[in-house]
Amino acid sequence: MKAEKNTEKNTEIKGGIRPIHIILPVLIGIAVVVWLFADEFGNFDFSVVPLNRRTAVAAVAVIAMIAAREFGMTWRYRTITDGDLSWWKSLKVCMMCEFTSAVTPSAVGGSSMAMVFMKLEGINFGRATTLMIVTLFLDELFFVVSCPIVLLFTPLESLFASSAMTFSVGLEMVFWGIYSVIALWTALLFVGIIVRPQAIRAILLWVFGLRLLKRWRAKVVEMADNMVAASQEVKQRTLGWWLRAFVATAMLWVPRYLLVCALFWGLVVGADYWLVFARQAVVWIVLMVCPTPGGSGIGEWLFTQYYADMMPSVTVAMLVMFTWRIVSYYIYLIMGITVVPMWLRKSTKNVKTEL
Repeated sequence: MKAEKNTEKNTEIKGGIRPIHIILPVLIGIAVVVWLFADEFGNFDFSVVPLNRRTAVAAVAVIAMIAAREFGMTWRYRTITDGDLSWWKSLKVCMMCEFTSAVTPSAVGGSSMAMVFMKLEGINFGRATTLMIVTLFLDELFFVVSCPIVLLFTPLESLFASSAMTFSVGLEMVFWGIYSVIALWTALLFVGIIVRPQAIRAILLWVFGLRLLKRWRAKVVEMADNMVAASQEVKQRTLGWWLRAFVATAMLWVPRYLLVCALFWGLVVGADYWLVFARQAVVWIVLMVCPTPGGSGIGEWLFTQYYADMMPSVTVAMLVMFTWRIVSYYIYLIMGITVVPMWLRKSTKNVKTEL
């Protein structure tokens, strides 16, 4: 019976990739760009865009950051599975998670599907669920730890500066609200999978036993049971294992920030590159709760508004924003059209053969 359920799940994932999942985020992104720059399309001056050796070096740096972030994520899957996933299989899981992140709301994210993709690559489903919770905890922990470090070296008046005061104040409030929720959720995960999983399970079941929350009780029970199961495995892990997993997590996130620094270095000479880096910490925190697929539309708008005070011209602003979205988002939609369906078909076929 369990084998049949897993096969159904695999078929569901395979059949769930439809053209609308690719087209919708693109249309949202284009609509927002047109809305933002409707009055500027006829005034673009590409002569202000520097095309020289510096730009070429920046392009190479961007490619290096793309490779670095994928290596970090691949290394993390390789690490947390204790080498049971080969480098190639770890890369496949990484790419499929990136794709599902691009076609699902940011609040859902691709990591929630990691357990299915690990199952397709030969990891026991129960263990894969445990490891998915571990990756979720590591991502949240990175944000909780890294943001105070960034804030320590960045004045708040610079971090949340903007040409529009309303936007600046609103962004700061949203950032602190989301960060507080992430910190609370990270603490809950820490206690739930490392310290007192049974206590957290009991609290969650009591809270979601209330009349207003009963509709979500079944899912919370499943999550709580997974948390308890995860605790039994991760408590046996050494400090070295956790350190390697956390360093790999940092390696998949820091290059995302540095990628934008590389774009600014090549196209916006004289910018405050540390401030560019620091603002990326804010951008990714905000994008974590976007309701649109991959933060489409919201990502373009947020980047353009947030970095407006650092841009020398509208043309450069458009070029930097477009390049950032292409290499951090649209590249995975392209993969979704080409590579990912082939991998899913092959992996699903292998699972059915084993069954």
